[in-house]
Amino acid sequence: MYSFHSNTVRKFRKEQLEPRTREFEEARDFPPDIVKQLFDQGWLGIRVPTQYDGPGADFFSAVVVIEEISKTDPALGAAVDLQNTLIAGVVLDYGSEEQKKKYLSKFANSMFGSFCLSEEGSGSDAFAMKTTALRSGDHYIINGNKLWITSAHMAGAFLVMANAAPEEGYKGITCFIVDADTPGVSVPRREEKLGQHAVSNCPVTFENVKVPASNIVGEIGSGYKIIASTLNEGRIGVAAQMVGAAQGILDHVIPYTMERKQFGKRLFDFQAMQHQIAEATVQVEAARLLAYNAARLHECNMPYVKEAAMAKYYSTEMACQIGLKGIKWMGALGYMKDFPIEKFLRDIIPGTIYEGASNVMLNTIAGRVAKEYQ
Repeated sequence: MYSFHSNTVRKFRKEQLEPRTREFEEARDFPPDIVKQLFDQGWLGIRVPTQYDGPGADFFSAVVVIEEISKTDPALGAAVDLQNTLIAGVVLDYGSEEQKKKYLSKFANSMFGSFCLSEEGSGSDAFAMKTTALRSGDHYIINGNKLWITSAHMAGAFLVMANAAPEEGYKGITCFIVDADTPGVSVPRREEKLGQHAVSNCPVTFENVKVPASNIVGEIGSGYKIIASTLNEGRIGVAAQMVGAAQGILDHVIPYTMERKQFGKRLFDFQAMQHQIAEATVQVEAARLLAYNAARLHECNMPYVKEAAMAKYYSTEMACQIGLKGIKWMGALGYMKDFPIEKFLRDIIPGTIYEGASNVMLNTIAGRVAKEYQ
């Protein structure tokens, strides 16, 4: 019986994740028993319909699970977010019936996927990609190099964005499903990062990779639409991830301020500290409501591009500030690895970059506002 209630996820993270988060970071991976539990709970394929052996829950349930897990481990929250929004979401929304039958059950129950978009010269400018997919009979030959691909080291399949008609510019971008064991696919290394050590980011190389035309997701040239739509969904997931991380910081720091005494009274009893904690609490709740509102609009099939960008921008910038404040409030202890605050901050920082950097989010918001007033 699947459960996506926050209380169920909270019990899991407190009993199974909190005692082992440092273990995950030091091992640079999630252990098989944790991965199995995530799959068994249905939390890695939340929206996959029951007809494809998934839980058949809604997008909002995914947001709840991502937020709750991130209160303990934002790195694991990132992996859960990716699997639900960018991986299962693409096949669910754009895949053929044959592709859904072949891949959705695996994504929901046993197999991680990776979303291959970024390249050395193609980050925020996603349409500048150089990876190509050239027709050869009833197959396509993919060549190119992708960078910073999340969960690539354990992925069983990749969703690869490649240009199948370079002469058409971004209108040639096409999405392909590429099985990880296809000849010519390689994951040469895991990148060394500041944070989120437990979840991998890797280069992925495609060298004369032969992929059947039946593995095209959507249509030739529809990749740029898939990118835009999927990243908008993903931004809500990132917002939930950052809200959870910021709340996790407060859940550790506020009790500390109620125990730690200086100058004869608790830190919390100083009005300056009370005001800072109150302000931080308001900021976290505001970010949570932005994320929930974007998820609600998504569920109702209403426009949500601006709201997703607002949630992503505000939550990521806010979480970074909460991380810095949390370290200051705990003083020297906040800087020590004996406490989780420094890890939270390191895990939060990339949220301002992936799935749309903060400046790109501001551009998106401004563009939508301009349209509303024209």
